Amino acid sequence: MEYKALKDIATITMGQSPDSSSYNEDGDGMPFFQGNADFGEIYPNERIWCNEPKKTAEPGDILISVRAPIGALNYAKDRCCIGRGLAAITIDDEAERNYVFHLLKAKNSDLNNQGTGSTFKAIGKAVLEEVQVPQISREEQQKCMDIMDLLESIIRERRIQLSSLDELIKARFVELFGNVQNEEKYKGIPLRNLCITMSGGTPSTKYPEYYKGDIPWISTVSLGPNHIDGSTAKGFITQEAIENSATKLIPAGNILFGTRVGVGKSSLNDVDICTNQDIVAIIGIDEKKYNRLFIKHVLDSYQNYYDSIKKGATILGITADDLKDTLIPDAPIDIQLKFERFVEQVDKSKVAVQKSLDETQKLFDSLMQEYFG
Repeated sequence: MEYKALKDIATITMGQSPDSSSYNEDGDGMPFFQGNADFGEIYPNERIWCNEPKKTAEPGDILISVRAPIGALNYAKDRCCIGRGLAAITIDDEAERNYVFHLLKAKNSDLNNQGTGSTFKAIGKAVLEEVQVPQISREEQQKCMDIMDLLESIIRERRIQLSSLDELIKARFVELFGNVQNEEKYKGIPLRNLCITMSGGTPSTKYPEYYKGDIPWISTVSLGPNHIDGSTAKGFITQEAIENSATKLIPAGNILFGTRVGVGKSSLNDVDICTNQDIVAIIGIDEKKYNRLFIKHVLDSYQNYYDSIKKGATILGITADDLKDTLIPDAPIDIQLKFERFVEQVDKSKVAVQKSLDETQKLFDSLMQEYFG
């Protein structure tokens, strides 16, 4: 197969930040996008405008992040100003924009590997110019893109379905228990009165044998779903590792809550599990009075509050005492169990949607490799 360099079929414009005095939030001038942080799913989100642009992109141009994270992609919806974190790629008649967009997406790892910089990795114009584009007919390009576009639309639809199911659970929670931060439908009881807490820790990495066990050891990356097992564990440790560190074995059926690096995320552990120091285990809840899944969703509803009280010099977090000050609605247990049954039913639907999403994503990734790898 023959290839051409991207510079031979496209015009590449590197961004340049204008004088900050020309920035505004009033819609004066053209939208100004500084980097990946402005990107949406397809088009950037307009937050800042600029009336003295230095470098611009035209409608339909491919926008690519050239500073960490390198390779993120969007399309320019309108004429816009681009800062130094972005480059605009204008496709000539010879190549189809959508095809090159997906090609660049497939080349993400390659582009990141070419990034340079001691603090933040970045790529220059020369790297983009030399991206190799397979030379296939417009008909072949269109055939590839029809398939990829269909798969992407299915992936978006499945993600929307998952989000809608999450919103359904939140709506049901408010219906049954009210807005727990602003509406006292039920008297609030401090969490400290309902449980005890246990903090985690990290076994010393000086002893590699500690990490050759079968006990799941997790970080806050695993938290969020209603239920978790050991499948997302950061590592698997030994009993000796537990005995010689601050981590503890948390029996199945308790609540794990992130107090740092993922503050506010929580899950119920379905298996015995150990955690690092960023997680607090909530144990000892009287099941005759309080349902654990109900409490997990009460904690979820306080996310904005937890975010507002985070403190720390380098890593922001909250304390175990902050967590234990959380007020839990003293709702009748039968109402709590009614909510649990609803959540578990919705979760069954989520499992089916997630399975479809995973299968579609796997097919998409496979075809990306076949077409562009």
